[in-house]
Amino acid sequence: MSSHREAPEICTDPVADSTDVYAFVSPDCPGTVTLIANYIPLEGPAGGPNFYAFGDDVLYEIHVDNDGDAEPDLTFQFRFRTELADPDTFLYNTGPITSLSSSNWNRRQVYRVTQVKNGKSTVLADGLSCPPCNIGPLSTPNYPSLAQAAVHDLHGNIKVFAGQRAEGFYVDLGAIFDLGDLRPFENLHAQYGMHLFSKGAPGVNATAQLNVHSIAIQVPIGDLLWGSPHGKVTDQGSVIGVWTTASRQRVQVWDSHSHKKVWSGPFHQVSRLGNPLVNEVLIPLGQKDFWNSQPPHVDKIFLNTVAHPELAGLLPALYPGVFPNLAALVAAKTARADLEAILMTGIPSGIVPGFQNFTGPVIADMLRLNTAIPPTSKPNILGLIGGDPAGFPNGRRVFDDVVTVELRAIAGVTVPLVDKSFTPDGAASLVTDGLTPSSVPSGYLSTFPYLGVPYGGFETPSS
Repeated sequence: MSSHREAPEICTDPVADSTDVYAFVSPDCPGTVTLIANYIPLEGPAGGPNFYAFGDDVLYEIHVDNDGDAEPDLTFQFRFRTELADPDTFLYNTGPITSLSSSNWNRRQVYRVTQVKNGKSTVLADGLSCPPCNIGPLSTPNYPSLAQAAVHDLHGNIKVFAGQRAEGFYVDLGAIFDLGDLRPFENLHAQYGMHLFSKGAPGVNATAQLNVHSIAIQVPIGDLLWGSPHGKVTDQGSVIGVWTTASRQRVQVWDSHSHKKVWSGPFHQVSRLGNPLVNEVLIPLGQKDFWNSQPPHVDKIFLNTVAHPELAGLLPALYPGVFPNLAALVAAKTARADLEAILMTGIPSGIVPGFQNFTGPVIADMLRLNTAIPPTSKPNILGLIGGDPAGFPNGRRVFDDVVTVELRAIAGVTVPLVDKSFTPDGAASLVTDGLTPSSVPSGYLSTFPYLGVPYGGFETPSS
């Protein structure tokens, strides 16, 4: 749900569907920032014979704004190329794949990384190998070492990886989209008179044992910042805005000679993602495709959906008597300045002691990271509302519980940041879908690329 199948058009184009964006100061290499963009939602591990891959016809980009205008000052572009060794076999591999150069690997992908800085394009590397998908113990033995071989060191202390990873975003999709039936509190739900639940239940991670395709790049902090004063937590120039996009060329035709689709013309954006859950939960259905096509700097046109989130009005209706203070806030039609700051401008200095990730007055959905805030040795999955300024919404780490954070924010926990007279409902600080990082079977890595080893097709039972 962080951006899984979030809009009608992109649902039909999964290779261009960005699922999650992460930006954080690297815990094992604190002089760098790691940027991760995931694509292809809800991959079943046993996806043969044509296993999942990036789109050769998609332009994937991770954008960085470092001067607060919500336009990219630095962009990393990724283009992929599929190479088929033997077109006369139906097999992805004809034997064990024991290295990235194995002759048994029939359908591989390589890619090019290009940096665009101040309008100037520089190819950082080309012909970099992705790892194969995790097929099983006979086809991809010792998969962790195969994947590690696909972590490439580039000039300038840059690392890059592109390939399959375990889905690290945990969310109870089944409950949330069954009319907001949060399992831990399902007995408090209105239930539409059906009286199905008499007590709460544990959350169910809908993405457990599913994979994604991940693009990860680790970059020295100094490469991301220039111009404005930076280096201190209080410096606005220490804050970057991050988002990802996927673009396709405007014209698609079928070539009857090659029996392939051919794309032509200029690229146009078909997907984007900054903060988690914005397009999914805040943008109305009739605007979702349009939102995906727009750059962040025009997001003022969507501000009303953030300032008056539909979900804030639904929670009191779905859970009668549980959120009376939130209900009164909604009835008064009070604009949610707290959500505007968290999601659309960053939080200015003076709101949270010792913290800011403010990029300026431009309204834009970007993941904002204050690069001067170091990683903590004891991270809290609730990030800033859990007392950990190194976590969401200060960027986003792979294990951050963004569902709970945003549910609680919408429920009113963050309103006192801008209105001291408001008292959040007691339930607001408890609302959750009932999941934690322990709900992710693969776990996470402590080093780049941080997301866990993808689930294997042979080992993982179908759901």
